[in-house]
Amino acid sequence: MKAMILAAGKGTRVQPITHEIPKPMIPVINQPVMELIIQHMKSHDFTDFVVNVSHLAHLIEDYFQDGSRLGVQMAFSWEGYFKDDEWVGDAIGSAGGMRLIQDRFGFFDQTFAVLCGDAVIDVDFTRALELHRENGAMATIILKRVPKSEVSSYGVVLTDEDGRIVSFQEKPTAEEAKSDLVNTGIYLFEPEIFNFIPKDCIYDIGSDLFPALVAAAVPFYGVELPFQWIDIGKTPDLWNATSMALQGQIHGFSMPGTELSPGIWVGTNTRIDERAILTAPLYIGGSTVIEAGAVLRGPCVIQSGSMIESGAVIEKSLIWHHTRISGIANISEKIIFGNHCIDFDGDAVNLAAGGFDWLIADRRSIRTDNPLDIDGIMPRK
Repeated sequence: MKAMILAAGKGTRVQPITHEIPKPMIPVINQPVMELIIQHMKSHDFTDFVVNVSHLAHLIEDYFQDGSRLGVQMAFSWEGYFKDDEWVGDAIGSAGGMRLIQDRFGFFDQTFAVLCGDAVIDVDFTRALELHRENGAMATIILKRVPKSEVSSYGVVLTDEDGRIVSFQEKPTAEEAKSDLVNTGIYLFEPEIFNFIPKDCIYDIGSDLFPALVAAAVPFYGVELPFQWIDIGKTPDLWNATSMALQGQIHGFSMPGTELSPGIWVGTNTRIDERAILTAPLYIGGSTVIEAGAVLRGPCVIQSGSMIESGAVIEKSLIWHHTRISGIANISEKIIFGNHCIDFDGDAVNLAAGGFDWLIADRRSIRTDNPLDIDGIMPRK
């Protein structure tokens, strides 16, 4: 089976993280979301993947290469142009990206899947394909039922009694929503779909292609399946996925490292003083130092190469690679990413610009300590 993974977007709702990491490369503990997707799809006999890339494309290409490490075959489709001796990313829409691949290579010569590269999923693709073929569908959307209070974050899909799609609502209010079935960004298509995608223009699957299919009355279906869907569309979703992984709530996910004690996982080459206070669930990455008197209260992740000094208190937080946390820092419900302190609502403070990088900084640099609680920088909410 063949699949296309959509990975060209800028991930604006996950900034500032996506200034440095494309959204499909955001890790759940230590594995990029897109890697988890590919591993799951491989279990349903998907063997060939093409990924459209644009924003920070080299980070995706360098990590996955030809896919052989994961036991699949992978290729990439660049969207952009060359200007002033630099490559400039310029995404052409999800359907436009599909068309570009087909026009260049004719890759889509059989039933194929297209899906976003930024959600943890365990869809039963085998069953989805069975339903797609039973319906004689040209296109199928995998649907998920969500609480009415959450529909405003998604595209709502309306179907008839046979499952045929009749209309859409884009992010309606709970009061306006005519359904609680939403578009998960997971699709099955037949090659004939390209009769409805114009060449050489920006064209989106959701806002352009799907309305065209409804208007043309082609066999276009939605199928509701029970599955885990953890969308990392916004910064708070990253913490949600991290917390779920730490607590063993993501289906099929295996914690990395060695389980030092129940619920406390550590990488290799760590130095954790026996007088540090550790409360599960925790993950501590390799080459990290946890000094005596440091307090870590889970769920919490300390990524590799970090240093948590004596007296520091960290709870319900995600600390990025190579971070030094001063002994006078008190961090709760934050994501520390490089020079940024991000709360779970997605609000960010640049520590260096504020002059606070002596408190939380890159471990590989030298800083002078002065007392200040992190909550003096960003108040709790």
